[in-house]
Amino acid sequence: MKSIKELYKTGYGPSSSHTMGPQKACSLFKKTYPDANRFRVILYGSLAMTGRGHLTPQVIAETLPEVEIVFDETTVIDHPNTMDLYGYTPDGKMFFWRVYSVGGGSIQIEGEGEFKTPEVYPHASFDEIKAYCIENGLRLPAYVERFEGPEIWDFLDRIYESMLHTIDRGLTAEGVLPGELQVQRRAHQLYHGVYPDESPEIRENRIVSAYAFAAAEENASGHPVVTAPTCGSSGVVPAVLRYMKEHHNVSKTRCLEALATAGIVGNIIKHNATLSGAIAGCQAEIGSAAAMAAALDAEILRFSIEQIEYAAEISLEHHLGLTCDPILGYVQIPCIERNAVGALRAIDACRLAYFLTATRKISLDMVIDTMYQTGKDMPNKYRETGSGGLALLYSKLKKTEGGER
Repeated sequence: MKSIKELYKTGYGPSSSHTMGPQKACSLFKKTYPDANRFRVILYGSLAMTGRGHLTPQVIAETLPEVEIVFDETTVIDHPNTMDLYGYTPDGKMFFWRVYSVGGGSIQIEGEGEFKTPEVYPHASFDEIKAYCIENGLRLPAYVERFEGPEIWDFLDRIYESMLHTIDRGLTAEGVLPGELQVQRRAHQLYHGVYPDESPEIRENRIVSAYAFAAAEENASGHPVVTAPTCGSSGVVPAVLRYMKEHHNVSKTRCLEALATAGIVGNIIKHNATLSGAIAGCQAEIGSAAAMAAALDAEILRFSIEQIEYAAEISLEHHLGLTCDPILGYVQIPCIERNAVGALRAIDACRLAYFLTATRKISLDMVIDTMYQTGKDMPNKYRETGSGGLALLYSKLKKTEGGER
């Protein structure tokens, strides 16, 4: 299993699959074939159908000079996030790659597999990791340090600061998000609003939601965010982290340890299933983020490894079947609200795990496998193509009534 440095990445939104992945592919292609001075990129599947709303053509044009971009929405490719890259030299040579954007900003080059990065962890499932930790008397953060080295804490410190800065920017920004949906930013309103007779429980929900909205709205604006595990779900983990830090007086050290634990959960999902909404629907994005956030919360509260596993399992299990149906291809509706719902569900799952871990029957590994199988069984129109669900009904409404949300 790879380093959690491959999971947490700082980059520009609104979609790790649609912006960070294609940008990496184009950059590597250009570096590999420096003699090429003219390029052609063909986008297929979800990249073609929702790429415009996800800013895919902009990031390609910024990376490759003299590029022609083709949106092929009819050719069916096995992988939903496929792109063909052609490079041409002045003397007539042609170079070609077929690349798959596999989620979280990672890519695979056909014939070469995933872009090579070192394997760091010898274990591939939560059951294996749990057995190792119990045998060696380790908590999950110590397990991470054992295989990543002490330098992992400097990396997680940068991730931590980036997450907090993203929320800070989102809480102060107002106005309308870019794109034709004209969605109003709501994080500032949620955070600064005055609500008479607000109970402590309702206030917690409001503040957590404000943090999630802040990060998700920054992502929708194409601003820098941390994939946790994706751009589209980048508000869930930071929201829970920020709330626990500021409202429960949690130290920075414990926050970094919690990010390490969350990273292990996300890594296992990435290794054994997928993080891509185009492959498995939004359960793979918001569901995975909620599982990570629940594990983070449980680590902050110093729960046992069994309770951490159960918190993550509850969160992912109760996102099973969640579709990915972004309206007009923008990571705005329903994506932004889902970040807040995912953060709140993660907190609830963590609390439930505290009471019921001894009675559980389902493992985290089992739910991860279930999520992946569910995603593969899901009709294509519900996997980030923008051709089903809310996206379809909204488009019909707009055509017949000119309605907007």
